Amino acid sequence: MAKDAVGYALTALNRLASSEVLDKIGMRKTVERLAYTLTKSGFQVLTTTARTFKSSNPGNKPERLNAPGHTRDLFDLSITDEQQMIRDSVQSFARDVLRDKAEEADATQKTSDEVIAQALELGLNYFAVPESLGGAATERSTVTSMLVAEDLAHGDMGQAVAILAPMGVANALTQWGTAQQQDKYLSSFAEESPPKATIAVCEPYPLFDPMALKTTARKDGNSYVLNGEKSLVPLAAEAEIFLVAAQADDGPAVFIVEGGSEGLVAGDDPSMGVRASGQRPLKLDNVRVPVENRLGNGDFDYRAFVDLGTLAWCALAIGTCQSVLDYVVPYCNERTAFGEPISYRQAVAFMIADIAIELDSMRMLTYRAASRAEQGKSFQREAHLARTLVKDKAMKIGTDGVQLLGGHGFTHEYPVERWYRDLRAIGVAFGGLHL
Repeated sequence: MAKDAVGYALTALNRLASSEVLDKIGMRKTVERLAYTLTKSGFQVLTTTARTFKSSNPGNKPERLNAPGHTRDLFDLSITDEQQMIRDSVQSFARDVLRDKAEEADATQKTSDEVIAQALELGLNYFAVPESLGGAATERSTVTSMLVAEDLAHGDMGQAVAILAPMGVANALTQWGTAQQQDKYLSSFAEESPPKATIAVCEPYPLFDPMALKTTARKDGNSYVLNGEKSLVPLAAEAEIFLVAAQADDGPAVFIVEGGSEGLVAGDDPSMGVRASGQRPLKLDNVRVPVENRLGNGDFDYRAFVDLGTLAWCALAIGTCQSVLDYVVPYCNERTAFGEPISYRQAVAFMIADIAIELDSMRMLTYRAASRAEQGKSFQREAHLARTLVKDKAMKIGTDGVQLLGGHGFTHEYPVERWYRDLRAIGVAFGGLHL
């Protein structure tokens, strides 16, 4: 309904602006200025919720998933047969569906309902919900989630974010949600039509630090009142559930906010890359949430919450960088100049070799951090090292991909320009995802 109202308002303004009556009453400049302002900045779209979340019969204890039985103390890059089966399905979906729809999704700034429906057929949402709540998860596997993120991004990063954002919310509720929160919200992710959901951490400030939030949460009786602004929030105008990071009296915290809450507004400011995820700013103006919607019950680890999201972005970057490598190798072998393939030129060959070397380094650090997280060990240092390397080398790989294609790399006809824009997000992205 909000989008229809916007359309009607703009139509009315346009008709009014073309009317001669404005000249007679001296209001033309005022109306034209209003129309220009609204067109330039975009109407803010109230978030909407498509369902009512209710807690029917919450248990006394929340459901928690244990680490996989195959986890060992040694760092092991081998994957299980089950993980390989999941990867085969996801890779096929990414290759046949996401890559084919990537350019369209980027142009429309939205992942189509058709793609979301096909993604749901993979059943990935069920692996984020414990069996007792209607899902299929019997163990917690950060590594599996990381592999899925990497493989989806190999098809298209923007659509991968749109698919993974709801799973990130489900993972966080599984890991830290109270019994009431799980019964009210988490069980809905195991339904045939799970809710769209997302995580809002990033804020529009220079040198943003997720540990120093400007969004505030003030306790007022049996509620928290949230005020602030978030940026680069995937599915911001579509999500039915938000996990919003805010500064409470006792430190950073995360709150469950339902779409359509009074004072919760999604702006219209599309990002340079990852456009298919529908990233928008999110404004919170005295948004009131119940005390019981604060995530966790004394066991919540905000630092780990942020680091797991960081590893998800690292995995997405790895998948996209692999796409760049897979594309430039045959291109440079087939593209001829001065009577020979350009890959025969040492400068070109060395640039491609550097992409492969840095990609393996990124993968190693990210896998190590995810492996430690899965084992329940401290992984803050490893996550920081992974992000430090990935945000630098991923952007360089995106730049080199464009450079290797020369003038072709600067056109929409070839996908490297989109990969370049997507990889730029790694340096600033926080939130939206959670392994």
